[in-house]
Amino acid sequence: MAFKDIKKKKWFKIATNAYILVLTAFLVWMIFFDTNSFLIHLELQKEIEKLEKQQEFLHDEIAKDKKIIEKLSDPDELEKFAREQYYLKKKDEEIYLIEYEDSLDQ
Repeated sequence: MAFKDIKKKKWFKIATNAYILVLTAFLVWMIFFDTNSFLIHLELQKEIEKLEKQQEFLHDEIAKDKKIIEKLSDPDELEKFAREQYYLKKKDEEIYLIEYEDSLDQ
């Protein structure tokens, strides 16, 4: 096939149309090279989804902490929490920590 034969084909006339060439160049530029390209948009969308998941997790943690704070407003619960978490005691008490053999790190 000679070049003259290829020039007569319908697809060649469409592909070499100035509007098609400009449109193709524009699309390539917008997808790959522009500062707001499609690829960068996809990366940013993934980051947004990750941050939304983190935000949801943090909202759940805040709700848990609010429940704990509300629970600790009661003096008896506060004392229980301090004894269990920080091993605090009253002045006249002695505390013994009992560790079972299977709970020790080997």
